[in-house]
Amino acid sequence: MEHNNTFALQIAKELQLDTHHVANVVRLLGEGATIPFIARYRKEMTGTMNEELIAAIQKRLEQLVELEKRKESVLDSIREQEKLTPELEQKILDAKTMQEVEDLYLPYKPKRRTRAAIAREKGLEPLAAQLMAQHTNDVARLATRFVSQQKGVNSVEEALQGAQDIMAEWVSENINGRNRIRKIFHTKGEISSSVIKGKEEEGKTYQQYFNFQEPISKAPSHRILALFRAEEEGVIKLKVKVDDDHAIDTLERIFLKSNNASSELVRKAVADSWKRLLEPSIENEIRALYKEKADETAIQVFAENLKQLLLAAPMGQKRVLAIDPGFRTGCKVVILSETGALLHNETIYPHPPKSDVIGSMRKVKSLVDAYKVEVIAIGNGTAGRETEDFIRYIKFDRDITAVMVSESGASVYSASKIARDEFPDYDITVRGAVSIGRRLMDPLAELVKIDPKSIGVGQYQHDVDQKKLGESLDQTVMSCVNAVGVELNTASQQLLSYVSGVGPSLASNIINYREENGGFKSRKQLHEVPRLGDKAFEQCAGFLRIHDGDNPLDQSAVHPESYHIVEKMAKRLNVNVSELIGNKELIAKIDPKEFTEDHFGLETVNDILKELEKPGRDPRKSFEAFEFDKDIRSIEDLKSGMTLNGIVTNITAFGAFVDIGVHQDGLVHISQMADHYIKDPNEVVHLNQKVRVKVLQVDENRKRISLSMRL
Repeated sequence: MEHNNTFALQIAKELQLDTHHVANVVRLLGEGATIPFIARYRKEMTGTMNEELIAAIQKRLEQLVELEKRKESVLDSIREQEKLTPELEQKILDAKTMQEVEDLYLPYKPKRRTRAAIAREKGLEPLAAQLMAQHTNDVARLATRFVSQQKGVNSVEEALQGAQDIMAEWVSENINGRNRIRKIFHTKGEISSSVIKGKEEEGKTYQQYFNFQEPISKAPSHRILALFRAEEEGVIKLKVKVDDDHAIDTLERIFLKSNNASSELVRKAVADSWKRLLEPSIENEIRALYKEKADETAIQVFAENLKQLLLAAPMGQKRVLAIDPGFRTGCKVVILSETGALLHNETIYPHPPKSDVIGSMRKVKSLVDAYKVEVIAIGNGTAGRETEDFIRYIKFDRDITAVMVSESGASVYSASKIARDEFPDYDITVRGAVSIGRRLMDPLAELVKIDPKSIGVGQYQHDVDQKKLGESLDQTVMSCVNAVGVELNTASQQLLSYVSGVGPSLASNIINYREENGGFKSRKQLHEVPRLGDKAFEQCAGFLRIHDGDNPLDQSAVHPESYHIVEKMAKRLNVNVSELIGNKELIAKIDPKEFTEDHFGLETVNDILKELEKPGRDPRKSFEAFEFDKDIRSIEDLKSGMTLNGIVTNITAFGAFVDIGVHQDGLVHISQMADHYIKDPNEVVHLNQKVRVKVLQVDENRKRISLSMRL
């Protein structure tokens, strides 16, 4: 508890937040509250912090807890060696960063038998200390006393060399020296690469890095990750370098205290320490640091893209005919009910080699009529544009909307255990078509069934720290699911598992209860679900919706803990709760200040009033249909200067990829996204956004398309 108070003070100072509010967040997190719950239902306690701020507090709290654990581990290790002094203990306890702790621990860290360790075994440490003091000019006479065949020191030269090895290690472990060298790496360091001989053809993807150099502080995250990937694949040699003379001169200014023979030995020790110990050590540290920063940027990009994809506008509950297009194997067609249930499936062959266009048209028209289809979803993969053209050529008896849907990740879902369990009697192509149709109806509900890393909206996602990536993406999915809310009686187990406080185990229990009892009539029934206790109920209840249940408030985001406030409002107006919901005139008569309580302030009451106006409101935008330019089907059709319709499929630190309907996304570089300078592509575009782009350049051989949004 004492640690938590200290942590809260430090975090509040670092993030420039109110200490009391940060302390409340730390306490709530410690009690098992989720970020969506804290942000939505504990606004008075946090000063209305959003999820991003609460997540930042959580992240920093985890770092401080890890730092504290490391300090304890380091102190225990030094204590066991019987080398822990009160001064050293205080320095470790006062350390503010992991780097400080590791620097303080470095001289005591168990090492393999180094040259310095061997010299110490030979009793040469006192000689090293006297030479380091640089008071003597007669180093040979000083070293003579340490010559001992019994200890393995056979000459003055061996004694001096051993002492020099010890001094080199001291130089490499000196905190001041390490910090100065770090600063040089940060300000003057160059990251450079050269191709490994014989790898030119195999690694031509990385051709731009065959002879490359750039200040590491200016290298963007995507380039850092590309360089590390090329090195990992054995294509290039990678080096982070600083000027040797500058580094050695900096160290000499720290360690050289005189101008005599012992000083000359210290000078040699400094040069040896730099080349053999300090340079490789700090280079590895710098590489790791910039890789970690690049990972963080890439993970942020992925998380933001995923959020935009998950919160894409849903078509809603419509009768859907979904098509997973193909040439040789045909187009798999499925019919889905308004709730996404599979009603029918079959295969048509409108494309070569069979080219049964007439028969396929009749079949589609027959299915549309028989099942009263309202919308057609077409996967955007192989044969997608051709299938779209085929569908638009059919003359239906009424207006039928046809929409191209991203297939990204659909194949992963099709082959997954989730899909096999849901459709054990159908093959992968049927499951893929179902996924395409469902993601048009409700992208969020369908995409949560797929590992977020497989959705394909990231940048170098396989190269970044997988644990951190997984945690970030899970947090993003949870945020989106809870922002939208989940229908308790129809949600899949995967969707329920992302609800605040639920998780996979309770989600399974909810599904089992639903199947055994015919669904939930009220949120109160959640208490009857095995292992769903009071804490879990508190965390999840407000995010779960029940339409047509016993209590009209169960369809809203009003938390059950606040129902009594709504009941007071209704009583004051002399109406029942159901009459109050959705009645703007009645709601306008309510003064929120009259309904605040000790634990429910103005923010909560205002949130309740917004919910009463539009219960269970969906934060996602309304669906808009989209069409590619009809005359553009392949990369060969593109010409510089064309202006086309496109849809944003991926956003990176260096720009955005746009699908223009030619089976190869084009790149809008960040410099071509706006008429003014921008630092972040997310300032201008979001995933699935419809845009107009101009073709700048087409490289058919390399399948690269350069686009501009500066029309």
